[in-house]
Amino acid sequence: MKKVISPRLMMILSMAIFGTLGPFVRNISVSSGELALYRAILAALLIAVFLFCTKSKIPFDGMKKEVPLLLASGVAMGINWILLFEAYKYTTVSVATLSYYFAPVIVTMVCPLLFKEKLTGKQIICFVMSTIGLVLITGIGDVSGRSHLVGILYGLGAAVFYATVVLLNKFIKNVEGIHRTFLQFLAAIVTLIPYVAFTSGVTLGGMTGTGWVCLLIVGLLHTGVTYCMYFSSMKELPGQQLAILSYIDPLVAVVISVTVLGEAMSILQIVGGILILGFTCWNEL
Repeated sequence: MKKVISPRLMMILSMAIFGTLGPFVRNISVSSGELALYRAILAALLIAVFLFCTKSKIPFDGMKKEVPLLLASGVAMGINWILLFEAYKYTTVSVATLSYYFAPVIVTMVCPLLFKEKLTGKQIICFVMSTIGLVLITGIGDVSGRSHLVGILYGLGAAVFYATVVLLNKFIKNVEGIHRTFLQFLAAIVTLIPYVAFTSGVTLGGMTGTGWVCLLIVGLLHTGVTYCMYFSSMKELPGQQLAILSYIDPLVAVVISVTVLGEAMSILQIVGGILILGFTCWNEL
């Protein structure tokens, strides 16, 4: 019983923690690129300590051919974070998160092209209905201005790069779980250092005490600890449970956006969110 319950609780915890990311990001007064860099550095350091303490060795000998894929997925992960953080700046946390959760729909539509998987009628229905949901959360008839639309576009951009990470991981066969994540974090760091150097530079000196606390929480808890729990539980749970539990993340994000941050959602946006999450979940099942 312990083996069944513990991984499930870890997955629930990790998804719930992921859903609380938005408010913490809002309190960190650095650029999105800089925040993505610090997030990757803190998480990589924590996972390095975890690997050292558990004496878990990375299989470098068997992964030489997959290094380019790991680097590419790490780059995509870094860009994904930057775009998601930008989305939080321009629109509400709920709308940004729901736009971001269009990623599974993108993966579903691209897989038939890359892996010669057959596109079923059910998948087509899910794609159409999720797309309608996306149109609804843009606020048709109740548009909040250009800033709101920019935030949605950033969220969709983040979804594209998250889908890229997922698709690249399908080609990586010899590096599993937390080792893969650790190497992707390192690749993201290598990519983000020159990006930050040529854009915002280091601006940590202007951060408040609250900002520092939030940065540590985002890097260590939301990324380092949560990724460890996520990948540890993923090995023990069947795919159906993973699909269902992954939707705790956007649901928590929406609840926090409305109740804690006081960000309103129109009826159409609520319906749109239900369409995206409902039909995407149905497709994964």
